[in-house]
Amino acid sequence: MGLTGMGVVSINGFDRSVGELCPDGVGFVKLGDIVVRSKGTPITAAQMKTLDKKNAPVKIFAGGKTVAYFDYTDLPEKDVKTYPSVIVKSRGVIEFEYYDKPFSHKNEMWSYHSERDDISIKYLYYFLKTQEGKLRKKATSMGAFPQISIPDTENLMIPLPPFLIQRRIVEILDNFTELTAELTARKKQYKYCLDKLLDFNKDVPRRALGDFAEVVRGNGLTKKDLQKSGVGCIHYGQIYTHYGVYTSESISFVNNSLANTLKKVHYGDLIVAVTSENYDDVCKTVAWLGEDDIVTGGHTAIIRHNQNPKYLAYYFQTSGFAQQKMKIAHGTKVIEVTPSKLKEISIPLPSLEEQGRIVSILDRFNMLATDITNGLPAEIVARQKQYEYFRDRLLSFRERKDK
Repeated sequence: MGLTGMGVVSINGFDRSVGELCPDGVGFVKLGDIVVRSKGTPITAAQMKTLDKKNAPVKIFAGGKTVAYFDYTDLPEKDVKTYPSVIVKSRGVIEFEYYDKPFSHKNEMWSYHSERDDISIKYLYYFLKTQEGKLRKKATSMGAFPQISIPDTENLMIPLPPFLIQRRIVEILDNFTELTAELTARKKQYKYCLDKLLDFNKDVPRRALGDFAEVVRGNGLTKKDLQKSGVGCIHYGQIYTHYGVYTSESISFVNNSLANTLKKVHYGDLIVAVTSENYDDVCKTVAWLGEDDIVTGGHTAIIRHNQNPKYLAYYFQTSGFAQQKMKIAHGTKVIEVTPSKLKEISIPLPSLEEQGRIVSILDRFNMLATDITNGLPAEIVARQKQYEYFRDRLLSFRERKDK
């Protein structure tokens, strides 16, 4: 397969150019020997939330997807980076991120930039992405989340081809990431429509969740308890990784004895994950639409109500819900929303008939945006696999043996 346009040559042609320019392989060097490491800034999750300013120029990175935007005057001048860098997310989800605008990050993380003319920092970023799996396996457990140390990254051996080759690799892989970004933008269109449909005027009454629903705290259940048969269950971590807005099937089960000690989930109930590593993900929700009762465990809240379950689950995805959630979420390294506080969330409640009409529209959008076999995620996954294939192929160099 070849890629053309935007100055990108075909993969096969590129392979030949690598062979011509590096007939004896390439040298490998330790990452720590070719980059400059920068420290972060001492800031808590609560400060990130309260000081966040829309459209401010300095982006602050925390774990997972959590970011905030500050003015230059909100941070010590020495903590603001203005050069293209690779940010090391060292705790929780171990990963690398490239950024080329003013930024900083929490001080539990670190970042790298290069002062050498023969090194493309974005080339290093793309290579480091191939090392994430290795680092995740190596990560040691600290509290609830895995963690890596500075030597884990600085001792990584990096293949260093000529700068021309580095630049060409970046061109090819940028082409793939731009395509994936375009597909992701279509998912944002779905989010826009969701917010518009569920943004009501004052004619629609709003009620606190606790006024029309029972909010029950989950209990017990670890990943070790999950099995392939028995009573259906949903572990809170699976809400983040597997389930969409609603489901009628569970992917895990527990034995009858354990099930009898756990909270029951009935048809139409919502299961809310009330603990997360970041503010964006906390309170991710799935509506249970299966015929049989299932169970859930700790770090969840079960919402039992008399409204349309899909309607409520969709509302929990909106920007309006997110704004309210931010006011009741708390924590630094682990973000939590207590079930008692969840009851305070104000929800617009049109008639059940109107809720059903809205759900029918959003179901069609949701099928396009989230269906795992026919919708956009399948296309995004396919492009991501294609990107990873070529990335790994382009970044597989034979080490030069010095004579």
